[in-house]
Amino acid sequence: MRLTGRARRIWLRAQRLDQAAPFGDGPQATRAAVEHLGYVQIDTINVIERCHHQILYTRIPAYRREHLHRAQTIDKTVFEYWAHALSYLPTRDMRFYVRAMKRDWQARSAWFGAVSPADVRKVLGRIRKNGALTIRDIDDDVLVEKDHEWASRKPSKRALQLLFYRGVLTVSERNGMLKTYELMDRHFGRQRPPKPASERETLEYLLDSALRSQGLVSLGSACYLDPRRKPAMRRLIETRVRRNELVPVNIEGIPHWARSEALESAPDVAEDTVHILSPFDPLVHSRKRLQLFFGYEHRFEAYVPKEKRVFGYFAQPVLVGDEIVAVVDLKSDRLRQKLLVQQWTWLTDRSRRLRKQRIEEALHRFERFQLAR
Repeated sequence: MRLTGRARRIWLRAQRLDQAAPFGDGPQATRAAVEHLGYVQIDTINVIERCHHQILYTRIPAYRREHLHRAQTIDKTVFEYWAHALSYLPTRDMRFYVRAMKRDWQARSAWFGAVSPADVRKVLGRIRKNGALTIRDIDDDVLVEKDHEWASRKPSKRALQLLFYRGVLTVSERNGMLKTYELMDRHFGRQRPPKPASERETLEYLLDSALRSQGLVSLGSACYLDPRRKPAMRRLIETRVRRNELVPVNIEGIPHWARSEALESAPDVAEDTVHILSPFDPLVHSRKRLQLFFGYEHRFEAYVPKEKRVFGYFAQPVLVGDEIVAVVDLKSDRLRQKLLVQQWTWLTDRSRRLRKQRIEEALHRFERFQLAR
């Protein structure tokens, strides 16, 4: 298969971007979306809506922020941890992350180099005795100099983060970006963490998750930012091909694989389907894959000097049907309750007039969502 609209449609169907409300509505839709996608990335930038809310809104038009709060804090069907980035993950999949909690956090030791055993004992003892807390509840820290760009000057905050990555604590609630930390086992009402998945089970999980949310997978997309697993993943894929469970597909010279049913179900995407995509949306974050499938190279320019920006500070791709047709740089004016279009860049000359009208309608809907508090 060459790179065609069919390949794009398979990916869009897997990402549930080919229809208006694939997960329904109400709080249960949030759980279903996170479980299907496998993760929803969290990011601190709030030029417009936080990316985790926008990713969910894109697939759940009736989404409300309190739905995610309920899933995390009340129903406890999602939890926060590190995938390729800090993300909301399905609680049902936690056992596939327990090994990382026990071992892989050490790879981030640069973030926690100044955390002392005394700092850890202090915050852990406080939570055990008094219950969940936020960093604002700790007002007796002696500030220290930063030893890492992303580090905190508060020893207690570093200790909380370290215990989070170790899986001792979990984020039981968020208010904006303010996190409440609680003992992991106490939050989930259990005596001990789930049994860690084996490496073989984890590989199977990663491949199945990629097939579900991507439709067509490559070795790189199944092991995104995790190259050490590629040799074992290749062997697993080859085994499934021999069992006729996967079909090899060549896209522009790059090997991909898919389940036969995914290749058979790629209906046309309605031209009036419009999505404003967060730069951290699962469809966008893998830049090479996005360019291969859509012929569009996204640039995240928030950290690029102003004079070198092409699309704008917080540019977002606009998906119309099965084509990325424009990029809009958006900003919220919360004082005037408006969504501002800083820059609009067309990527196509086809049907601009009609598409502009549809995009503007989508922007008005997004404005109503993101300014509703």
